[in-house]
Amino acid sequence: MPRAIRHPEGHLSHRANWLRAAVLGANDGIVSTASLVLGVAASGASGSAIITAGVAGLVAGALSMAAGEFVSVSSQRDSERADLSLEEWELRQNPSGELRELTTIYEGRGVPAELARQVAVALTERDALAAHARDELGLEDMRRARPLQAAWASALAFSAGAVLPVVAVAVMPAGARVAVCVAVTVLALAVLGAAGARLGGAAVLRATARVVGWGGLAMAITASIGALIGGAV
Repeated sequence: MPRAIRHPEGHLSHRANWLRAAVLGANDGIVSTASLVLGVAASGASGSAIITAGVAGLVAGALSMAAGEFVSVSSQRDSERADLSLEEWELRQNPSGELRELTTIYEGRGVPAELARQVAVALTERDALAAHARDELGLEDMRRARPLQAAWASALAFSAGAVLPVVAVAVMPAGARVAVCVAVTVLALAVLGAAGARLGGAAVLRATARVVGWGGLAMAITASIGALIGGAV
């Protein structure tokens, strides 16, 4: 009996849904919470006020990210379901036309006409809706919208990122809070950028520089605004 062929290459596109939510959540948690505590610190607030603001930002941000991801991904899922329902109706109403449409798709990808028809017939007999979902609509199962997965991944990642600047300002003395918070945040952003790039198969240095650069800019702007408002009031 011939041995099954094993494919050593590891494709990474199946990670797209949860990886996007996790990286976005962690990045937002680090940047928004660090910017919040730095802005409050720059205004001259007390240590307890800074910590309270950080904890409130962590909780509110995690819940907001979870709710936002669930709502947005649910909308995407609803659109996918609507497309599948329409396709199912078309398959019932005009099966021969849908078969020609599938054949044309394969021909457009370079498959000879007769072979394209044979493939279309075989896939239609096996599971017509799955074939049209994949090859006509581009809805592959591993990339379908999963609202709950996106919600919890985003909320957990946000919390994991946000806790770092909160702990940094909580344990450090007043004179070192800002410097330590900035250092911890930049390091966390660098680790996040590198980890996200490796998980997604992207260029590590470019992804790290992008995450650190935009995060640093957000912190600088927020701290400046906090200082201005603190001086004004």
